[in-house]
Amino acid sequence: MIEPTNIQTIYQQGVPAFVVIPFQDFVREYPQAAKFLACQKPRIPDGDAIPHEVVDLQVEKNIPLVRAWREYLGMTQNEVAARAGITQAALSQMESGEKKLRKASREKLAKAMDLNIEQVF
Repeated sequence: MIEPTNIQTIYQQGVPAFVVIPFQDFVREYPQAAKFLACQKPRIPDGDAIPHEVVDLQVEKNIPLVRAWREYLGMTQNEVAARAGITQAALSQMESGEKKLRKASREKLAKAMDLNIEQVF
């Protein structure tokens, strides 16, 4: 009996050219490549654009934008705080969204995450 698969074959001029497989199958066959893909840095758009994933975290999960960016970038509070020259506790307070951040704090956080200030606030 033939088992159903999720494999897709892409043809060019009637000849198989590419095969698309589910990611979990790829990981099982090529674990070293999966590790490489997992460590790829998320894309930061130019200008003031914000990726859909960041907006989704902010809107759907009600997460403040600073935290949404940090999570999207795969950074810890300790990493961002160290790069911004502040304590992790201070960053945690800033991420709570309870207070409006000063301009200097916004600039430090944007720089720490390699963002434009317009993308963060």
